[in-house]
Amino acid sequence: MEKVNYIREDRYDAATIDEMKLHVGRILELLGEDTSREGLLKTPERVAKALAFMTKGYDENPDAILRSAIFREEYKQMVLVRDIEIFSICEHHMLPFVGKAHVAYIPNGYITGLSKIARVVECYARRLQVQERLTLQIRDSIQAALNPMGVAVVIEASHMCMQMRGVEKQASSTVTSAFTGIFLSDHRTREEFMSLVSARLK
Repeated sequence: MEKVNYIREDRYDAATIDEMKLHVGRILELLGEDTSREGLLKTPERVAKALAFMTKGYDENPDAILRSAIFREEYKQMVLVRDIEIFSICEHHMLPFVGKAHVAYIPNGYITGLSKIARVVECYARRLQVQERLTLQIRDSIQAALNPMGVAVVIEASHMCMQMRGVEKQASSTVTSAFTGIFLSDHRTREEFMSLVSARLK
């Protein structure tokens, strides 16, 4: 498989940040705030940069991330990267949801660097999201780039839109899953994955 150069770089577009600052300032005014008071003087810029950072996944290419570190390897057992932290923003209310992703695949001649799996998760998480779509995007990206025998993804997350507003259920969490290949056709493989995800290894 062809390797693709991938360079991670955090950057802000000055014109975009300047325009976002104006809108954030106006929102603060509509909320009844005085944007000239000391505590809010730099808030519009901080919010603009924070939003740009939290949605930086739009400028990243998950396929390039995975293909930047692909290696020929005859290993055909499960590769699991567990407890990958997720920080994302719900597209319905633009409030955070946070949790962990568990991603596994069974190689079919090729493997990728373990850190690339976590970077792909972050790439999709750093966009306006719903958890269901995020789960599928991670699965499909790995399947397309590596063509493994199967991919399994489970995400468990807490959503601030349920905890801070609306039903205000503080202990609620959401679990989503998506599978391809052998994880769908072989229940023993799927059960092994779920067991490894739930186990606390010592």
